[in-house]
Amino acid sequence: MDHDHYPDDYIRGILSSVKTIAMVGASANEVRPSFFVMKYLIDKGYRVIPVNPGQAGKAILGQTVYARLADIPETIDMVDVFRASDAVPAIVDEVLALKPLPKVIWTQLTVRHDEAARKAEAAGIQVVMNRCPKIEYARLCGEIGWSGVNSRILSAKKPQMRQGFQSFGLRSPK
Repeated sequence: MDHDHYPDDYIRGILSSVKTIAMVGASANEVRPSFFVMKYLIDKGYRVIPVNPGQAGKAILGQTVYARLADIPETIDMVDVFRASDAVPAIVDEVLALKPLPKVIWTQLTVRHDEAARKAEAAGIQVVMNRCPKIEYARLCGEIGWSGVNSRILSAKKPQMRQGFQSFGLRSPK
């Protein structure tokens, strides 16, 4: 996979196939990007499970926070990483110890570790690095284009929340 350029179909396929996302580095602080990305994804119908050792046992946006991925008592489809790039190898090792394996590891903007990505891909896990699922979702369903941002998606239709998701080839996660 060319981690500098992801085809829209690759991103679309991921966003339409995952339902449960573990967010490593989730924050209860409303001004942190992980907080509003988590809120957005929940609003779009994803089950988002926060992972943050300092907040374990508490709740963020009504969701119980876990200290580690291994503590989550359900199957995870995607791990969204809000940590520095040097933390990614250990997170990938933690992911590889899960049974069943998640389908996807997604690292947020500015977070990239090519060696860890190769290790995850060798185990059959799809990887997206240096991207935000909130931004990609909005871009692919046309929401972001109404803000004056070039989404590379042309449509005369104003996007509807769930309806827009399907009209741009994305399947609702619910």
